[in-house]
Amino acid sequence: MSLVKAVTAAVAMGASMAIATPAVAAPPHPFVFVHDRFQPAAQAKSAGAVTYDKSLVPTSASVFIAEARVGGKGMKNREGAQGHGQYKMHKGTFVFISLRGLAADHHFGIHVHTKPCGTKPDSSGPHYQNKPDPKQPSTNPKYANPHNEVWLDITTKSNGKGWAKSWVKWNFRSGEAHSVVIHKHATGTTSGKAGQAGARVACVNVPFK
Repeated sequence: MSLVKAVTAAVAMGASMAIATPAVAAPPHPFVFVHDRFQPAAQAKSAGAVTYDKSLVPTSASVFIAEARVGGKGMKNREGAQGHGQYKMHKGTFVFISLRGLAADHHFGIHVHTKPCGTKPDSSGPHYQNKPDPKQPSTNPKYANPHNEVWLDITTKSNGKGWAKSWVKWNFRSGEAHSVVIHKHATGTTSGKAGQAGARVACVNVPFK
């Protein structure tokens, strides 16, 4: 089983088992898990997740986010010896999101942003980019794409549930990625609209590694 499939299965199981009781935890590096319910934007200073549009993301909705960071170093075999049984772990970052209670049958654009959530939708800053676009806001497909950013677009089911995953071949720079923002529409990919997904309807603080 590949690393991505293994982590997807693990966090999906964790989301289904733990979604009933909101909590936030940051286990030792390289894993991060966040589980919370959305609160009104006015409570952004104390809330882990906030909504700016209760018709699309009600305060009864909940979110689970997991990050797995791989450093790229070789792994030892069970006996701890180098050589036989050793395999290479490619550098990268895996992010998984599971949502419940959102508006049904709706496509949301979702991305990692640079700043924490605030009382206003734009408090979370721009998208995190591995190679920053010198021109902001970034709408150039060369920079605004799912390989240079973390995109987690979902289309909810009739019960308001949805999940998505992203694997990128790089790690976040320390202290430069702070939140996951849910947008009103699907993410654009064409020049001048790349990375754009409409109004910010909700935000989740995540202590990315």
